[in-house]
Amino acid sequence: MTRRGYRQGHGWGHGHGTPGPDPRSARYAYRAARHDHRRARRLHRRGGGPGRPLLLVLAGLLGVLLLAGATAAVVLYVLVRVLPFLLLAVGALVWVRARHRRAAPQPPGATAPGPTAAETAESAWRRARADFQRVRADFAAHETDPMAVLRRPALSDVAVPSTARFVDAFAAAQALDTDGYPGEPYGASYVRSVEVARRAWQAAVEAADRIRLTGLDLEERHTVERVLKLLTTARDSDSEPERVAAYARARAEMDRLDRSGVVHLPKPARAHLDAAARGALPGGPA
Repeated sequence: MTRRGYRQGHGWGHGHGTPGPDPRSARYAYRAARHDHRRARRLHRRGGGPGRPLLLVLAGLLGVLLLAGATAAVVLYVLVRVLPFLLLAVGALVWVRARHRRAAPQPPGATAPGPTAAETAESAWRRARADFQRVRADFAAHETDPMAVLRRPALSDVAVPSTARFVDAFAAAQALDTDGYPGEPYGASYVRSVEVARRAWQAAVEAADRIRLTGLDLEERHTVERVLKLLTTARDSDSEPERVAAYARARAEMDRLDRSGVVHLPKPARAHLDAAARGALPGGPA
């Protein structure tokens, strides 16, 4: 019997007549299983496997969230630190601009803003009349007080431009002044004239405070100061002879200043000084 016939008849296995498993197939299966096992181990050491992409996605999302949170924290910190200074700067700018608008001088003769739509023409006229009465009272107080004239000589001198503008504005408002509401358009004209006069009075007072005695020479200044001391003595002294002497000297000095043009003494101030001097003299009217 040949070798091939023997294999077919008896086989290499333990059975008789039935072919057994092929040893080479078993080795192939073993090697394949071993290869798969090694490959799985390599993938496990490298961090591979089906869960790796999911972990990468989760890690990326976590990084984006952390970056966004850090950015928001930085922005919030900057706002907390910088925003108060920005608000303070804006508030200061608004305040300066509003003050500048309020303090902006209006040239004489300019039209004053009229009343708002909520107020009537008559109420605006009444407010303007109250303003004019205050201006007139302040002007009269200066004109009748010799000491005030000596302290602010420019306010009685129409050669000073600010005083001249006030005198003209005051005369225009005085011409329109009435005891009762005159109706329109006269009421509106009066409101505008009073506003011009009020602003002109403020400007004249400020100019007189700046000038004071700067236009006088040294001797004239000494004379003015001497008259002020005499008038103060005559006003405050309890001694009748001292008052008489002080008023007499003050009147003589004031007359010389007025004649020389150094100080322009208004008629009300002169009348007030004369009446005070006569009242201080023995036998004069009280």
